[in-house]
Amino acid sequence: MNGGLTLLRESLPSIKPSEKNAASYILAHPAEVVTLSVQELAVKSGSSEAAVIRLCKSIGVTGYRELKLKIAGDLQNENVNKGAFDEIEPNDTVEHLIEAMAEKHIQSIDQTMQVNDAKALERAVTMISRARKIDFYGVGASYLVAQDGEQKFGRIGKWCTAYSDAHQQLASAANLTFGDVAFAISYSGETGQLLQVLQRARDAGATTIVMTKLGPNRLQQLADIQLFTVAKEARIRSAATSSRIVQMYLMDIIYTAVAGRDYEHTIEALEKSRQAIQQAFQTEQK
Repeated sequence: MNGGLTLLRESLPSIKPSEKNAASYILAHPAEVVTLSVQELAVKSGSSEAAVIRLCKSIGVTGYRELKLKIAGDLQNENVNKGAFDEIEPNDTVEHLIEAMAEKHIQSIDQTMQVNDAKALERAVTMISRARKIDFYGVGASYLVAQDGEQKFGRIGKWCTAYSDAHQQLASAANLTFGDVAFAISYSGETGQLLQVLQRARDAGATTIVMTKLGPNRLQQLADIQLFTVAKEARIRSAATSSRIVQMYLMDIIYTAVAGRDYEHTIEALEKSRQAIQQAFQTEQK
């Protein structure tokens, strides 16, 4: 059991002021906190016992005991080289970047795995498996993940779209219906374009799935099913890196699970796709 520190870190910006003292103290002194009672933590952090209990509820754990168990798991699994790759500096060598990027992606995937509820993923798989149509929505780097979903599910015979244009997204969302799935991808969860699109899909009766960062945001409020990503991004970057990797990771899990639900059909559809592409390619070469 772990992931307590990740939950706290990702939720910190949205935690109520009355709970922030306790959260900040836990993040600064995790090894000490696992030995403290609720009363002792309240005194040391300058908060109250009630604030500590509310904090646990805010981040989605059942109580202080579970939080301590998760933090203890985090401490046990801590990488001995923690901090070595916390930030990528200008003019880094390629050798260091190889290690740094791998470390960031590994940590992001590990933490994403910790914070996702298997039941939520199972529900997403079920709804997509049954869907008449699937709309994938994303903007910027998240649109690349939406395209990946369209490409993957299209290969196994699913009717799906991934439009980048806001007008096309809205038009498609408006024509969804009960039994369809609207799948929005946004790391921030605050992309204005997607908020409008997902609201339209929800109003049309579609099941709404959101893949976004941990912690409250407006896009989550429109979701029937919430999936979370945790990304360790460097300040120096030209585009999303770790966040895109973990979004792809979750998409791969969902795709593989959906494909496995109807294995025979999946194999048949993939073979048809392979043959169609191969024949077209061979024709071009003649």
